[in-house]
Amino acid sequence: MAAAAAAALRAWFWNERFWLPHNVTWADLAGEPGGGLQYPRAAHVLSAFPLALGIFAVRLLFERFIAKPCAINLGIQDSGPHRAQPNAILEKVFTSITKSPDAKRLEGLSKQLDWDVRKIQRWFRHRRNQDKPTTLTKFCESMWRFTFYLSIFFYGIRFLWTAPWFWDTRQCWYNYPFQPLTSRLYYYYILELAFYWSLMFSQFTDIKRKDFLIMFVHHLATIGLITFSYMNNMVRVGTLVLCLHDASDFLLEAAKLANYAKYQRVCDAFFMLFGVVFIVTRLGIYPFWILNTTLFESWELIGPYPSWWLFNGLLVTLQVLHIIWSYLIVRTASKALVRGKIGAGQFHPLHVSKDDRSDVESSSEEEDVTSNSTKGVFSTSSNGSNRLNGHVAGGQWTGEE
Repeated sequence: MAAAAAAALRAWFWNERFWLPHNVTWADLAGEPGGGLQYPRAAHVLSAFPLALGIFAVRLLFERFIAKPCAINLGIQDSGPHRAQPNAILEKVFTSITKSPDAKRLEGLSKQLDWDVRKIQRWFRHRRNQDKPTTLTKFCESMWRFTFYLSIFFYGIRFLWTAPWFWDTRQCWYNYPFQPLTSRLYYYYILELAFYWSLMFSQFTDIKRKDFLIMFVHHLATIGLITFSYMNNMVRVGTLVLCLHDASDFLLEAAKLANYAKYQRVCDAFFMLFGVVFIVTRLGIYPFWILNTTLFESWELIGPYPSWWLFNGLLVTLQVLHIIWSYLIVRTASKALVRGKIGAGQFHPLHVSKDDRSDVESSSEEEDVTSNSTKGVFSTSSNGSNRLNGHVAGGQWTGEE
């Protein structure tokens, strides 16, 4: 009974009329016997799992033996924020609530401990900050992501430079889906997929943030889109999407590295460059190059079918998100320019005093002065990501990748 149900479910999921164009079957895409002509197959994506574990292991070695020495040479110390004075009563209150105590509780604690309210507030700030990762830890995470994003971007450009569909997007659909899978195309696609699986693994060991569940779903969606496009052999246009999104990710990580190293002018420059590249690629190249070929050229050459509609629906949804994020980038950057925060090293795009999800927080002394201000306008996450860069959190824009 269970076997029959499993077989029925498998047949329903792999329905050829959903996945493939008319008059094409899975048998047609089985490839030639003896290792000849090959097409993408669902079983190929399983190789991403051991590769993801390998990438995760390489990352650990990279952070320990390359990123950490670089950080130390730049003067970044492995020391955390000021630690709170041990106090059993305040520690019990701290572990029982998820936010700062209200005025009534502060007054009660002040009488109980014979401390003034200001001192208790400062203790809670120190106690929250001491659980946060050190700048060294954040630098190592960003350096790993910067290295991978930069490497995979240049690998993608080098690969696509000789690919005919890079220069003529109609080549993505000629003779579709009977487009052979080359080894270089396979390695590029599976490496990208493995990297996002490694982000899934590392999310449980990386710096914990309040949007953990959101990022978990985000990584799943990214993995799903890459896997989906591979299994129905839309890998040619898929490589264009991957490379296009990689173009801005490493710039954001570079800005974060400069920020952690306190090179503020460099940080500002990289972040502004990131914003420009993000807007140009997501609002210019993506709709007029990618969506044009997936919506119109493919309609003309192969015609629509069920998975075609799903694939394009996901890509159009992504474009809507691109518009939202670009608007938020422009709006917040414009406000910063009006306030005169950019220039002379004064603009701190990665420094935020009140963003709950950012891993960059003000020191307790700064919070005393700026707790009710609008000092920082940008915050960044180092959860990688990539294909869906950025989240709207707390009314602010947080850059993702």
